[in-house]
Amino acid sequence: MVRAATPGDHAAIHAVEAAAFGQEDEALMVEAARAEGAALAELVEARDGRIVGHILFNRMTCDPPRLIAGLAPVAVDPAYQNQGIGDALCRAGIEAVQALGAEAVVVLGHPAYYPRFGFSPALTAPLTSPYAGRAAFMGLELSPGALTPPLKIDYPAAFG
Repeated sequence: MVRAATPGDHAAIHAVEAAAFGQEDEALMVEAARAEGAALAELVEARDGRIVGHILFNRMTCDPPRLIAGLAPVAVDPAYQNQGIGDALCRAGIEAVQALGAEAVVVLGHPAYYPRFGFSPALTAPLTSPYAGRAAFMGLELSPGALTPPLKIDYPAAFG
C-alpha cells in the first residue's frame, strides 16, 4: 500500500534507503533534504506492517522560478525488489506532485527505467543544469511547455 510518509517512518526509510543502495549516502541525502525544507512529497510502500519502499520528490531550484519536482531517490528493500513497488511509488509520486501544482518532474536516473513513466532526456538536454546533456537526466512535463528553455534548474543543496 502506497501512502504518504510520516515522521514515524523516518528510521525505517533510512534502513530501506541504506539496504537498497548498499550504503548510507542516499539515506543521509533524504534526511538533509528534509532538514533544508526541500522535500515536496514523500511516499512509502508498506507491506506486512513494515516499510519496504520509499520515494522522495524535492523542490528544484529554478530560474525563472517555477515549481519543478526532482525525483530522488526511489528505493525498495532488496527482498521486495522486482515486485512493482518502485513502479507504484513513481506513479503515485508523480500524481502527488502534480496535485501539489508541480509543472514538471526531473530525474537523474537509469535511462532504461524512467521512460516508462514518460521521462525523456530530450526535454532536459537544452536546459542549463550541471546534468544537462546526460542520458540519465530526464524530464516529464506535467504542464505543456514547463521545461521550455531558457530554464536553469538544479537540485537542492542536500544533493551536493
